[in-house]
Amino acid sequence: MTMSEGQPKVAIIYARVSSRKQVKEGGGIESQAVRCRAYATSRGYEVVAMFTDDMTGSKARRPGMDAMLSFLKQHKTNPHIVLIDDISRLARGLKAHIELRDELAQAGGILESPSVVFGDDSDSQFLENVLASSAQHFAQKNREQTINRMKARLTNGYYVNARPPLGYKYIKGHGKELVRDEPMASIVQEALEGFASGRFATQGEVRQFLEAQPEFPKNGKGGVTHERASILLKQPIYAGMIEAPAWGISMREGKHQGLISWETFLQIQNRLGGGDRVQNRIDLHEDFVLRGAVDCGDCDKPLTACWSKGKNKRYPYYLCFNKDCDSYRKSIARDQLEGEFEGLLAQLQPTQNLFTIASKMFRDLWEHMAVGNQERAIRLKGDLTRLEGNMTKLVDKMLDTDNAIVSEQIEKRITALESEKLLLAEKIEKLGKPVRGFDEMFEHALTFLANPYKIWTNGTFSDQRNVLKLAFSGRLKYSRNGGLRTPQTSIPFKVLGSFWDGEKGMVRPTGFEPVAPRLGI
Repeated sequence: MTMSEGQPKVAIIYARVSSRKQVKEGGGIESQAVRCRAYATSRGYEVVAMFTDDMTGSKARRPGMDAMLSFLKQHKTNPHIVLIDDISRLARGLKAHIELRDELAQAGGILESPSVVFGDDSDSQFLENVLASSAQHFAQKNREQTINRMKARLTNGYYVNARPPLGYKYIKGHGKELVRDEPMASIVQEALEGFASGRFATQGEVRQFLEAQPEFPKNGKGGVTHERASILLKQPIYAGMIEAPAWGISMREGKHQGLISWETFLQIQNRLGGGDRVQNRIDLHEDFVLRGAVDCGDCDKPLTACWSKGKNKRYPYYLCFNKDCDSYRKSIARDQLEGEFEGLLAQLQPTQNLFTIASKMFRDLWEHMAVGNQERAIRLKGDLTRLEGNMTKLVDKMLDTDNAIVSEQIEKRITALESEKLLLAEKIEKLGKPVRGFDEMFEHALTFLANPYKIWTNGTFSDQRNVLKLAFSGRLKYSRNGGLRTPQTSIPFKVLGSFWDGEKGMVRPTGFEPVAPRLGI
């Protein structure tokens, strides 16, 4: 449109890119502004404002667009030229384009562009609609091509989301590839393996572990939500797998290294499916490390804990909250209960002689397991061969059938067998090479057996909770009058317990069985 005498000389610029990434990288918004300003200068227009958006053009409602329409309405008595670099900057869909053109006209805006001539005659409007339709087609085609590329990469086992999952980062390889990102990878791995093994009894304990890691990202309140911990536990990406059900991409082995094994991932899902629930209350807290681990000696109900407000400060207490108990709401000083517990824990220290005995026991067991693992590996390889044969037969059946329902059921069965195959392959690999040598494994075991009290006093809150689980087979009992009762220790301490009690004696040549009477000859 050429300007005639009496037309307004003031103009505003509207520029748009499709994403915030384009804004950060620069070039998109700025290059549009440069072209529009050059056009305004050539026409003698004064640019008085600029409005921008960083979102898809398929939507008519955008913050920058709404702000520009509001500006035009406020200055409707003095109509402004609205400059856009290209027709696609206004909208990427014919419906959105027509809607915005009408709103601009009603607000008093006059649309112009260095690339397109807008007019009110039928030929100009026809051309404008054709160009808007072409922009819509280009956007749709570009989206289809992008999705097809992403599907192809997913099919080949590559992760395609713009942002990598926690614990990974992208490197350039065949496109972008996932690799471990430390220290986050080790944090996520410890959380996942800890839940699978039972070190973290609930999803709530996983959340608390993640929250205690300074490097793990926190929300606006400085914490980690239960939802985030729960989602983390359900991601097959951490087991080296890829899937996209919405796009018809079934579970398959990814090109990246998993932080955990497939077997560990399945253990996690079994625990989640078995009713391991998220703690809605933060019952476990560093202020009361024995909370949930000690029962009331009068009613056998777990003790709770709280801070009590005094005249000048607050005091920590454990107490029974069972209304039917004689000790209901009668407090036990935290230092008293935890002090007695630490005294008990300090007694769990075997003598040096026990290390020699335990070492031989562990080595015999290690060698026995090594032989057993070799035999088991042979059996598993046979199972793997049979499974691969079954998969081949199923593939042949799927190729022979024309029934879509039958084909879908066969595909589901093949997917399930793929999971079993991966699990068998992992087990065979693990049986072939120990994760750690005997000396290292034995050292870890003896570190705990030698002095659980040292781990308790020097470890983290999580370490202390693990000592409770490993050293005692059940909750301890505490009576306000009698103190801490003799606890039931776990199996390692039960086996070695008689050595602390002084129950030593020479073993008869025939062992511990009663001696049979001699037969007369």
